[in-house]
Amino acid sequence: MNAIAPLSQQIWDMKYRLKGPDGQPVDQTLEDSWRRIAKALASVEGADAARWEETFYRALEDFRFLPAGRIIAGAGASRRVTLFNCFVMGTVPDDMAGIFEHLKEAALTMQAGGGIGYDFSTLRPKGAPVKGVGADASGPLSFMDVWDAMCRTIMSAGHRRGAMMATMRCDHPDIEAFIAAKEDPGRLRMFNLSVLVTDAFMEAVKADDSWELTFGGRTYRSLRARDLWDRIMRATYAYAEPGVIFIDRINQRNNLHYCEEISATNPCGEQPLPPYGACLLGSINLAALVVDPFTDDARLDEDRLAELVPVAVRMMDNVTDVSNFPLEEQQKEAQAKRRIGLGVTGLADALIMCRARYGSAEAVAMTERWMAAIRRHAYLASAELAREKGPFPLFDRDRYLAGESIAELDADVREAIARDGVRNALVTSIAPTGTISLFADNISSGLEPVFSFAYNRAVLMPDGSRREEEVTDYAFRLWRRMHGDRPLPDYFVDAQSLSPAEHVAMQAAVQKYIDASISKTINCPEEIGFEDFKDIYLLAYESGCKGCTTYRPNEVTGAVLSVKKKEADKAADEQAELPLAPRAEAAKPQPKAKDPYESGGVVYMTQPLDRPGVLPGQTYKLNWPESDHAIYITLNDIIQDGRRRPFEIFVNSKNVEHFAWTVALTRMISAVFRRGGDVSFVVEELKAVFDPRGGAWIKGRYVPSMLAAIGEVIEKHMISIGFMADPKRPELEAQAKTIAVGEQNTPAAMRQCPRCGEASLARMEGCDTCLSCGHSKCA
Repeated sequence: MNAIAPLSQQIWDMKYRLKGPDGQPVDQTLEDSWRRIAKALASVEGADAARWEETFYRALEDFRFLPAGRIIAGAGASRRVTLFNCFVMGTVPDDMAGIFEHLKEAALTMQAGGGIGYDFSTLRPKGAPVKGVGADASGPLSFMDVWDAMCRTIMSAGHRRGAMMATMRCDHPDIEAFIAAKEDPGRLRMFNLSVLVTDAFMEAVKADDSWELTFGGRTYRSLRARDLWDRIMRATYAYAEPGVIFIDRINQRNNLHYCEEISATNPCGEQPLPPYGACLLGSINLAALVVDPFTDDARLDEDRLAELVPVAVRMMDNVTDVSNFPLEEQQKEAQAKRRIGLGVTGLADALIMCRARYGSAEAVAMTERWMAAIRRHAYLASAELAREKGPFPLFDRDRYLAGESIAELDADVREAIARDGVRNALVTSIAPTGTISLFADNISSGLEPVFSFAYNRAVLMPDGSRREEEVTDYAFRLWRRMHGDRPLPDYFVDAQSLSPAEHVAMQAAVQKYIDASISKTINCPEEIGFEDFKDIYLLAYESGCKGCTTYRPNEVTGAVLSVKKKEADKAADEQAELPLAPRAEAAKPQPKAKDPYESGGVVYMTQPLDRPGVLPGQTYKLNWPESDHAIYITLNDIIQDGRRRPFEIFVNSKNVEHFAWTVALTRMISAVFRRGGDVSFVVEELKAVFDPRGGAWIKGRYVPSMLAAIGEVIEKHMISIGFMADPKRPELEAQAKTIAVGEQNTPAAMRQCPRCGEASLARMEGCDTCLSCGHSKCA
């Protein structure tokens, strides 16, 4: 196998390489990781385990099949983590004891490494009477705040902050507050939000009818359906949320329509799931299956696809038997239905290599042919598994075959299911693949278009210096190897070059062949007008999609970060502005820095910064009502890469009651500051701390704890030195880096990554994914 690129090597080492308790690698090579996974998944095959281990290994070794990140990291690791990426939790009862029991279940699930989805429509609206206690209900959003605080605290499996999805029905009395929740930049940051939109509501919107908001059989009020729809669209235009889930379509087309009701999805929306449902994900790498790329004979090798899909289905089915589960209810649900989510990644690269422009009629037709083949082979493979091992326990032949999606399968596939049953209740899904796609030699992610064809990333070296390296898209790199500096053809298009209609056309084309759903983000340019934006969700509904998510750079979730262009580049860059230095080729050869991987080393992204003898700083006085003495907070800064950034903090007070924890706080925060990168998350974490004894009113505002007050001081300092933007400003500073790709310019709006600090955070498939370090909110 050929050596993988430095970025892929780094992501493997950071996220997927098995290491012992002492941090020393157990997987010495990537092949060791593939072998570990293959052996673990083949362990349930009895006497044929050795044969299937080799078959599974061959599917993995060239990135042709990519299991989800949880499987790559955890299979064969002998650790109590789940191999299932995400879960929908149980139905939340409308009583205090039940609510907090479900909060506990959520915490246990995220601790084991799973993201979660919840429907909060079951909680009574704000102001509704609570019988027996003589009080009014605080409403679903107040409990969502509690979930959000819990999620900030839990470090999922030691690798990521938990991801959550919250849904609410479009007829819930608090739906307007739910829609506006993300208007506050600091609220519900751990949640993705989606409105459960019914067919009746969409008909009311089209007819300009009134719409009733109800709960528990009581109508709270009525409003114009179009007014509520306009609130949804204006909110997602302004701060990228909420998304929409067409819940009636999901339930009507569910293979398990006869034994479950769905009201929520996993965090990125590709798996609508019943209570305690789990999503098991994996992707076929289409880019690895293209032969004769960029020629008249370019095509997907459908014979290899037909061989690969059944192997992938079998591997994923085996995961159900070898995985741990955070809760017993989740294990029972998974084993009763054995649903899997086999999807694709590298679709955009495969289309480029076949000379089809993403979003065009040719690309739609080509995509439909490939997806139809995958669906056919997947269901035939699941039927064959049922013949060998038995169908899923809740299989009801007549009722299953009556499902809308099953009725659309080829006749011979339906005959196989009628004869043998089917092993997996649902088979296909399109998951977010941001990190594993970077890992797989930077192929395009899921069904998304290419985000950037090339960009620079800075790697922090052990001595504190930075080494720049270029990261290029798989298809772009292949084109350069074959054609050198020839201009890129017009089928090289990126996410921002496409119209919303072209995005939706591709999503709708794929949805026809997917029995679950799809994770996709329709990226829109910041300058798009609301009139051009407002009908995207309606178009998605009319096109047959099961949901829709958009992202437009904005002042709440972030805008483009950049640097000034050199005068020599100014004339060439006047036609278009591109962020984050995605570029086709270096302006001139750069001295080659020694790659630590060549000698078996590691790229250290967390080497502490050296302390100069003298540092600039500022001391702030904080008066806390419960303390007899003022607290003095000193923040010292360092200049790094021409940017002033916090380096250390000291917290002092005459009140000895505070001494131990202020010393601990000083040391811990200073250690974080000295590691570099974007450390603004410290502010967010401190401001989220609440004191169970109560906070205090300071200058007319309620501050939940003394630690939150210290967090506000740190935030004030970071804003004053220009390290972070002021969230209260009406406009964020946004510039654009620009690069030329061939003879065209390609925009790629990116934000600052909270882990590595690089301006390389892209919104794809409902997730924030860093193209520099592989950090993902959802992976």
